[in-house]
Amino acid sequence: MDRQAPKRWVEMKNSNRANMCVPLLIPRSYKTSEENKTGSWRFLRPRYLEKTAPCSSACPVGQDIPRIQMLAVQGSFKEAWELLLSENPFPGTCGRVCFHPCESACNRLEFDEAVAIRMIERFLADTASRYELQPRLNKLAEKGKKVAIIGSGPGGLSAAYFLALLGYSCDVFESSNKPGGMLRWAIPFYRLPLKVLEEEIARIESLGVRIFCNHHVEFEKFKHLRSNYDAIFVSCGYQKGRRLNIPGEESPGVEDGLTFLRELKSDPSSPSLHGSVAVIGGGNTAIDVARSVLRCGAKPVIVYRRRKEDMRAFGEEIKMALDEGVRIEELKSPLKIEKKESGVILTLQKMKVAGIDESGRAAIEPDNTDPEIVSYDRVFVAIGTEPSEPWYVCDSCSGKDIKLYNSVMRFDGQFPVIFGGDLTTEAKTVTNAIASGKEAAMALDVLFRIGKDFVLPEISRCRVGNGLSVSMEIYLNGERKNRVSHVVSYAEINTDYFNLIPRTPQPRLLREERINSFSEIDLKISGSVAMKEAGRCFNCGICNHCDNCYLFCPEIAVKRQDSEEGGLRAINYDYCKGCGLCVVECPRNAMVLEEESA
Repeated sequence: MDRQAPKRWVEMKNSNRANMCVPLLIPRSYKTSEENKTGSWRFLRPRYLEKTAPCSSACPVGQDIPRIQMLAVQGSFKEAWELLLSENPFPGTCGRVCFHPCESACNRLEFDEAVAIRMIERFLADTASRYELQPRLNKLAEKGKKVAIIGSGPGGLSAAYFLALLGYSCDVFESSNKPGGMLRWAIPFYRLPLKVLEEEIARIESLGVRIFCNHHVEFEKFKHLRSNYDAIFVSCGYQKGRRLNIPGEESPGVEDGLTFLRELKSDPSSPSLHGSVAVIGGGNTAIDVARSVLRCGAKPVIVYRRRKEDMRAFGEEIKMALDEGVRIEELKSPLKIEKKESGVILTLQKMKVAGIDESGRAAIEPDNTDPEIVSYDRVFVAIGTEPSEPWYVCDSCSGKDIKLYNSVMRFDGQFPVIFGGDLTTEAKTVTNAIASGKEAAMALDVLFRIGKDFVLPEISRCRVGNGLSVSMEIYLNGERKNRVSHVVSYAEINTDYFNLIPRTPQPRLLREERINSFSEIDLKISGSVAMKEAGRCFNCGICNHCDNCYLFCPEIAVKRQDSEEGGLRAINYDYCKGCGLCVVECPRNAMVLEEESA
């Protein structure tokens, strides 16, 4: 029997306004709407596709910053800390001394203020230390090969850390009596407490890394190491202060700034200084020397041959130095130094700006005024550093070398030697040195496993965004391996879903407390403060399960997946008609809309 639509009689008026009854046919479906597969209408296909956040691309270490913030805002502090350790063995150190280019690249800058990424990193490391948390580090099976590492600074120790995790035996040779390199000897305690550094070095040693102190590796010893190891990583750093090369530089009362910092950190009882002290230079070492001189009781004056805005020191450090009372004499270049009975006479030539040089800084030349004669009680020279041994220098590449992003692999016959740290990175920073050590570990693993022809392609595969950093998690085919290199721009963020929230300021000691001791300046924050600040993160390019796609889909074609299946949402393409609402309403650009393939 044919099914007929049910009838219902309704009363209505005709054109003559007479009452009449007519049948009303009511359609009824005996099947569900699943029979109508609206996906057949589609010519555009939405797809979940995680991209690279600008902070991660700018980070020299390549940290997975948006996911770290996502974990932090959930209160998953241990997991966030472990994610930090997957790319960086020094989160506590970097949470204090990194120049945080991630924050300069933060998309939130165009909305209100950048997320305080470094402050959160420090909080995570300090929380792990406070509760003596033990990280779950995935250490691979032993490979049966040994690597010698020259230098125990951030580059050398990072190489040892990642090589140990990859299954290699590592011996680190350090010329000083304690490991850490410039982290230990050049960064004042008010920026990096010793306890933080020693805990992070101990974690590296716990992986089986052996550190031999008081072992200065000269060229002859370097050649001898080849017979006992399968590869060598050279990361000695720039540990020697550069000279001014002006008359009187050897005069009593004139000292190397780096030596002063080393002596200051070697002896906890700081030397007593007095009077006016000149610090010649404009880099981070000059700032550290000047601020340390202030804490030792003297009045520091930084003498710099260019303008203040041309100084290579980090802007935040310059600002804090000025706040503490350090004076900067700009556009003054030393001509000669003379010793006098009670101090030192410095002859300074006033300079003038004569354009902009290749680095974007002021090109300078002497003006026509007479030199200025100034008396100081002491002079420290901090104009830069250089390698302590000439054979450490790696300033050019031959056709046989493999030039990577942060390191250089060379071959003496078939024997691999990698140069890293300050020897190969243009920016002489802690994070750049860490990046070179990680990259070297990955490069050696590729070399030993599948050969040197694959080193560059494999390292390139692990590049984070469009920066110079590489990811160990990508290398090990972790969660980040499917994240594309496209860097999410501010224009790609749907800011309708975010509120203006002021950045949490870093709490600090009061000025008077700061300048009268070497106590750490930056103070700790609470877990609630860290979670609030992490909640400001856009989480650019990654899915944080906000469910906008699920809620806005008119066809209910978005399915929730359990976390065991990866945690992402899935699209049922039988019913997705490609309207693109999910892509438009995604707050953080974790989806794309593509043409449907034929």
